[in-house]
Amino acid sequence: MDAYLSSVLKSDKAIQVNIQIMRAFTRLRQLVLDSSELRKEIEELRNEAENKFQIIFQALDQLISVEKTPKKKIGFTAKEKKSSYGEVEKSD
Repeated sequence: MDAYLSSVLKSDKAIQVNIQIMRAFTRLRQLVLDSSELRKEIEELRNEAENKFQIIFQALDQLISVEKTPKKKIGFTAKEKKSSYGEVEKSD
């Protein structure tokens, strides 16, 4: 919130706050890049996530391939012609 406010305000104090915020984010980014242990953990998390998504995509591919196979029809099939359905025999 301070970053938004300080970037809108034009006072010297607001400008200094904005500069400090940008420096803090720059320093934080540099710390993340410099930390080999943190970088290793991030890489492991990324690999783990990719593996999990790979499993999900494989399962989705299997579901799609199963849907493409024709399904056996179930239920009752009438052997009469459709035109005779619903007709009532007339008696004189």
